[in-house]
Amino acid sequence: MEELLELRQFLEQGKIHEALLLVDELEEISLSDKINKIDSYGVILLIHLIKQKAEKRSTRSWDVSIENTVREINKINKRRKSGGFYLNQAELIDILQQGYQVALKRAALETFEGRYEAEELAAMVDQQETLAEALKLIQQ
Repeated sequence: MEELLELRQFLEQGKIHEALLLVDELEEISLSDKINKIDSYGVILLIHLIKQKAEKRSTRSWDVSIENTVREINKINKRRKSGGFYLNQAELIDILQQGYQVALKRAALETFEGRYEAEELAAMVDQQETLAEALKLIQQ
């Protein structure tokens, strides 16, 4: 909110260059927020995909969570006015890859009642296959 007041002041004072710099900063803040949200939902998506692959089963709860996280990722990533997306396929892959180890550690706590460490669970699940499935779900 403070930035909007500052933007108003710049515009009222005719300081167009300063106003444009502030607009650039606000755009960066907005994109960073979207990336953080997509990352968080991506980790949740990966947790459930890892659990499905490791345990070779699914539950209604996992299925609903997967569906919800995919919906939220797509909602956040969609540009409202101009169409298109904030993050392209390569950027989505990068975010998913970065979140994979976090998801693996959290999935290890929930899979097989927490009997396996993340490293042991990693041996049961093909990382590239899981990442590809997550991306495919997001892009449907």
